[in-house]
Amino acid sequence: MTTKMEYHNPVLLKETVDGLNIKPDGIYVDVTFGGGGHSREIISRLGENGRLIAFDQDEDALRNAIQDDRFLLINENFRNIKRFLRFHGIKQVDGILADLGVSSHQFDVAERGFSTRFEAELDMRMNQKDELSAYHVINEYEEQDIKRVLMSYGELKNGGAMANVIVNARRDAKIKNSEQLKAVLSKFLPAHKSNKILAQIYQAIRIEVNQEMEALKEFLEQSLEILAPKGRLSVISYHSLEDRLVKRFMRNGMFEGEPERDFFGNFEVPFQIIEKLIVPTAQEIAINNRARSAKLRVAEKK
Repeated sequence: MTTKMEYHNPVLLKETVDGLNIKPDGIYVDVTFGGGGHSREIISRLGENGRLIAFDQDEDALRNAIQDDRFLLINENFRNIKRFLRFHGIKQVDGILADLGVSSHQFDVAERGFSTRFEAELDMRMNQKDELSAYHVINEYEEQDIKRVLMSYGELKNGGAMANVIVNARRDAKIKNSEQLKAVLSKFLPAHKSNKILAQIYQAIRIEVNQEMEALKEFLEQSLEILAPKGRLSVISYHSLEDRLVKRFMRNGMFEGEPERDFFGNFEVPFQIIEKLIVPTAQEIAINNRARSAKLRVAEKK
């Protein structure tokens, strides 16, 4: 086995790192290390006293660790960012970068079960040590919970009907792999848009398996505590559920509702929006197809 895994080009590389407004002696965090592309760009802009701490819950990513005294890679979910930074004696940082979603590498390794392109076991765990897998969601969840997953995270209007078909099918035999799941749901997959619907189904199950929405909320709330004044938060998202959370949090520090106003009708917000929305150029999308749905938002802590 090679020591380095094959990872694709990082999305919006320059724009995301530019958004951090890097100081040579600053402390930065890349919470989605993956192939290390963003991290290498950050390190290239640091001086000898700068530091970069990276997180990735996927053990495959550890093989890409950067050999540099200024760099530390932590094999943990970014929802634990505050605890592990404190463990390493870091209370405040100057910038945090997050490239959300599934890495190209995870999509390309068939047995991980993330891609609709391959026949594979129902897995979809970003952290292979986690117990909850796609197999468990499809074969063990109650019908109303499968419906919730498909409608909430896949934005599938007929998620209820899909859940009913899944539950009826698994009474005869467990649904073990992607081909069996596609066969069970075949009546919902007309040829002209089967790829789009399958992508929504897979997205929904993956988000549930990895608790992505909960982890993102926890990460964003902790990022506000960890960032120093004038510290930057630079986040790439790939679907509307993530982007809505990021946008709302950067706008007013909340996920729902509005902040309380003072006597004069004003309210304090924790961030200043630096970049409302940055999307890849047509040229980048042509080179890196994963970039097509990427949205970058950057904010600075007041």
